[in-house]
Amino acid sequence: MEQIFDYFSKFIQLIKITDIIDIIIVAILIYQLLKMIRETRALQLVKGIAILFLFVPISAWMNLTAVNYILKNVMQIGLFSVVVIFQPELRSMLERVGRSKVGKLIDFGSPQIGDNKLQNLIDEIVIATVNLSSAKTGALIVLERETKLGDIVKSGTILNAEVTSSLLENIFVPNTPLHDGAVIIREDKIYTAACVLPLTSNTNLSRELGTRHRAALGMSEVSDAMVIVVSEETGKISIAINGSLTRNLNGETLKNALERALTPKAAPSESNKIKFWKGASK
Repeated sequence: MEQIFDYFSKFIQLIKITDIIDIIIVAILIYQLLKMIRETRALQLVKGIAILFLFVPISAWMNLTAVNYILKNVMQIGLFSVVVIFQPELRSMLERVGRSKVGKLIDFGSPQIGDNKLQNLIDEIVIATVNLSSAKTGALIVLERETKLGDIVKSGTILNAEVTSSLLENIFVPNTPLHDGAVIIREDKIYTAACVLPLTSNTNLSRELGTRHRAALGMSEVSDAMVIVVSEETGKISIAINGSLTRNLNGETLKNALERALTPKAAPSESNKIKFWKGASK
């Protein structure tokens, strides 16, 4: 027993503060990585890699030379394949890191919008959405936040116009040049219209959801944008954020959702100027 205690004491003495910090950092990184991928296809990939890593030493211990050789080479090729196959998931994870508190320390002067303009923006969007819902006119309205949507913007027509309910309603009038696609609102402007959005990769969605809802989900999966959907068939209002869809909203619940998503939890001294895209996403 004394020998074990002596051995343990010597082991403790060899541990440095930097070793403890190193272990803590690695543990935190692994934990955060697992949190990010737990609801994605990448989780199954991580399980597969873990199983392969487990079988490599087992095959070596059992002198299974051929199996060990194959597993080692598969692991080398597999690590390169991960980057290609799971590029969307990896991009999404890196963007989430960039939107984290640590990422916000590196701020390159994000544009700001005053309280009054922000409230007016929300009011105009709510009025337009409710009117479109009443008329059962299909609509897709994307509110850009931290993740810039330059690749999506290129697929549409630049407007760079003031956000008004009448303009939003006119854009989505059927059989007009800009109605088929999404509007992207950047800061306090209708920046583009008739944009093509990526469809969701989720195959377990209800068949009730049409192309607009799938495009809204797809957009929210690859960015932090908030997407408002008006169903052409039912007139129901939905919002998509972070890959989740909330349905059957009315004017009041939509306004509350917009205020939560677009209004930051700013300190009183910062209340005059707030960043358009900061705030809770749910």
